[in-house]
Amino acid sequence: MYKKIMIPVDLAHTDRLEKALTTAADLSKQYGIPVCYTAVTASTPTSVAHTPEEFAQKLEAFAQSENQKLGLHSAESHTIVDPDPVADLGKKLIKAAHEQGCDLVVMASHVPGIQEHIFESNAGKMALHADVSVFVVR
Repeated sequence: MYKKIMIPVDLAHTDRLEKALTTAADLSKQYGIPVCYTAVTASTPTSVAHTPEEFAQKLEAFAQSENQKLGLHSAESHTIVDPDPVADLGKKLIKAAHEQGCDLVVMASHVPGIQEHIFESNAGKMALHADVSVFVVR
């Protein structure tokens, strides 16, 4: 089936990821495959962390907490540092999927609104441009 699942995470909004996290955990347990929690952060201070190193520590703590809470096959974290995470998010996540050996991306989306008629959502970009399977959870 799949070899590894990537779950893009926004540490500033983990409360909005519950369905995607649970879906990925169910797939991980069902097929006995590892999960990689992946996040993109700026090289400058953010509302989540002052430095990229602090951000990476928080992402790793989140990954291990989810691993214990959900009983995953195994979990790891991968932090991507980018000067403009908003502009580069889709490209960076696709590249990370390849680098981490992930062949399935399970990611949260949001209820589409007027903006999506003009701009693609992050999940939409991933589903449209990635050459790996993308499971978008609303």
